[in-house]
Amino acid sequence: MADIYDPGFVKGVFDRCSERYIAFSLIFSFGFTERWRRQCVEAMPAPSAEGARGYDLMAGTGEVWPHLLKRFDGITAITAVDISSGMHRRAMARLHAHRAHRIDFIEDDLLASDLPPESADFVISTFGLKTFNPAQHARLAALVARVLKPGGVFSMIEASDPKGWWLRPLYLLHLKTVLPLIERLFLRGAQDFAMIGTYSTNFGDASGLARLLRDQGLEVRFSKYFFGCATGVAGRKV
Repeated sequence: MADIYDPGFVKGVFDRCSERYIAFSLIFSFGFTERWRRQCVEAMPAPSAEGARGYDLMAGTGEVWPHLLKRFDGITAITAVDISSGMHRRAMARLHAHRAHRIDFIEDDLLASDLPPESADFVISTFGLKTFNPAQHARLAALVARVLKPGGVFSMIEASDPKGWWLRPLYLLHLKTVLPLIERLFLRGAQDFAMIGTYSTNFGDASGLARLLRDQGLEVRFSKYFFGCATGVAGRKV
């Protein structure tokens, strides 16, 4: 059985998804993914540095960048880090050509990358956390603590399993049954988007990552969105 958290497996899933990811995720999340990206940006403390520079980790198609640059217009550069070159090509071609002068891209396995220490005024990540298992989350927490400058800020969000919500069975039905069925019927039998449901339910929520970030000495606030269907962490390096 394939290891769904192996970097090569993850890269294959999202390279194949890249052409359809933007429309599929927006329509079949009923717009919640866009709302949660905005809330992720709103949760991040303001970078204190003039001309802030930072990282978008597991950047995907870069849909958080408009929200980020609108709220913090002093940001001069975003370095997108993603293992899927297909996602980034799609982002720049369709959404962000006019922002190209402010966006750099590193195609890399994030946890094997050599991002310089204390090189970021901010770190943001939207909907990439689910592709890591708990051991990888520990490495991610260490990486965030390492790359942030003193006083640097962060915010991350992920679709989650809303345990305790009375509509949770319908939510899981939509995520794990309806979306894979739509994919098989309308996307030529592909099964890549079905993996997003598997990743999300395996992830649980961001509370474990919050603990790992605190263990790295970071100030952390854990938040739930829409009854726990998404959860996030935000804070600062003291």
